[in-house]
Amino acid sequence: MIAFPAAAKVWIAGGATDMRCGMNSLALKVQQGLGRDPHGGEIFCFRGRKGDLIKVLWHDGVGLSLYLKRLEAGTFIWPTSETGAAVQVSAAQLGYLLEGIDWRNPRWTQRPASAG
Repeated sequence: MIAFPAAAKVWIAGGATDMRCGMNSLALKVQQGLGRDPHGGEIFCFRGRKGDLIKVLWHDGVGLSLYLKRLEAGTFIWPTSETGAAVQVSAAQLGYLLEGIDWRNPRWTQRPASAG
C-alpha cells in the first residue's frame, strides 16, 4: 500500500478515461479538464471503461508518480456525475477505493476465491 498523506486532497475524475494515457497526458487532463495543478500535491484518480483498472497521479514534492491497479474480479466503485466533473474524497476513502471496497459504504465487495 502506498502511503498517501492524510491531508492530501483526492479527486476522482468523472467518467471513463483512455487507459493508454501516460503520466504527461493525464497531467494535461488534470490541468485542462479539471482546472487543477497536477504538481500541487493533490491526488487524481482515473478509471478505465471496463471499470477494473485505475490510474492514480500524484506529485509528492519530489516528482510526479503514476500508479496503476487492476482488480482480478469486480469493478472499482466510481461516482456518477451527469457533467463528468471530478468528485473530491478523503484519503481514507481513497484507501477503500484502492482495495476494491465501496468507499461510500465501506465493506468488502469481492474477495478472490483462489490464487490461480
